[in-house]
Amino acid sequence: LSILLSLLVPAHTTRSPNCGGVLTPSGLKYLAEVSKPHAESVLRQDLMAPPAPDPSLTSPSRNQINSVKVDEFSLTLIPDTGMRLSIDVDLGITSAPSTTKEMQLSILADLHVEMNPEGNLELVTSACKPTLEELQSTEEMDRSAPRTSSGSDVDKQINVEKICLEVSKLLLFPNERLMSLAAPFPITPSCQVRYVPLAAPMYSEQGIIISLQTTFQVSGTAIPLPVSPVPFSMPEPASSSPSHLTLAFSEHFYTSLFFALEMAGAFNTTILSPLTTVTLAEKITQMGSLFQEDLPVVLQAATRSSPHVVLEEGKAILKLLLAAQIGAVSPVFQSFLSVNVDVSARLHLSVTDTRMMISAVAIEDIELSLAASDVGPVLAALLEELFLPTIREEVLARINVVLRGGVFLPHIASFTYTDVNVTVHKDYVLIPCNLQLEARTG
Repeated sequence: LSILLSLLVPAHTTRSPNCGGVLTPSGLKYLAEVSKPHAESVLRQDLMAPPAPDPSLTSPSRNQINSVKVDEFSLTLIPDTGMRLSIDVDLGITSAPSTTKEMQLSILADLHVEMNPEGNLELVTSACKPTLEELQSTEEMDRSAPRTSSGSDVDKQINVEKICLEVSKLLLFPNERLMSLAAPFPITPSCQVRYVPLAAPMYSEQGIIISLQTTFQVSGTAIPLPVSPVPFSMPEPASSSPSHLTLAFSEHFYTSLFFALEMAGAFNTTILSPLTTVTLAEKITQMGSLFQEDLPVVLQAATRSSPHVVLEEGKAILKLLLAAQIGAVSPVFQSFLSVNVDVSARLHLSVTDTRMMISAVAIEDIELSLAASDVGPVLAALLEELFLPTIREEVLARINVVLRGGVFLPHIASFTYTDVNVTVHKDYVLIPCNLQLEARTG
């Protein structure tokens, strides 16, 4: 796109984007398409309501708007500025029992999105020009040329100023929906994510570009995220995208996500080994002097350092560093070995509705090393023979339990994502998708 998201905001480590999105001209066209029936409903409600009595008229107006049909409704990009909304509305007006006029109300409005003092995005109208034109009348069939209506009773009945004042409400994404973009979304019961807009969007020929920064809360408290080593910039597509929307997520986004989950204790787990103290004593003789009875061997795993994610071409790898205390419950947990576990797990990314589904599909590499022992020296090969299969299986399962709910993507209320393609590149993930208005329920 030749526009760096990092240029949208001052260079500051706490205010740098780690994800973003581009709403394409195709996406704007779709938003206009689904907004058309909504606009018609709003205009019908406004225009067909009985007019307030006008004291300047000596006799009451007998004009009655009896049909409102939106003929054209389009949204186009104005690079560097915003969007242009163009609406043509056909009106059927009865001015007497035998007279029906057909008129066209045309509205041209310039819109853009601003950031208000509260940090929320707002759709703002910067210019609006309405025109009202008479197309046809049952009394004037021989007059083929349309004429502009001015100063008529119809003008007084149609409050064009009010329509212009509220023209943004004709779209299906008014400000309540834009505010929903930054709503907190749950990941686990104690961990939430928010996507905070860092600046008003920018407009280019390729689309509307929004830069976002994730913030995470653990048990209701915002946590400081690791500092991104490099500012994130929106990747430049090879050609104009046919998709409605392209989302991009940096490597820092994924590392921040797993950091927040680690802060929430999501990867801390207790693993029951198939071994017992007696079977273990066959391999480690000093075990016999610690435990007189046969007890199940238990592993208590916790993160010992912050996890991080590495994105390569076609591959996402989670690096998870754990410390496992190996012991038995007799009757309280008594540890006799401490083991460092370094795991590299390949992640699979997909999208369901508005959630990014992340699963660990394979352990690419796993290393065990002895950190401390109450039963004398234990060779690395023996540690792996005794504990590696169990740890491999249980760590993979634990990651998938933590991530099974998915992570909500930035989205506005009532819209979901379809035709999604997730591509992992070096340092970033690209998600082109289409928008779909969800059917109303209730």
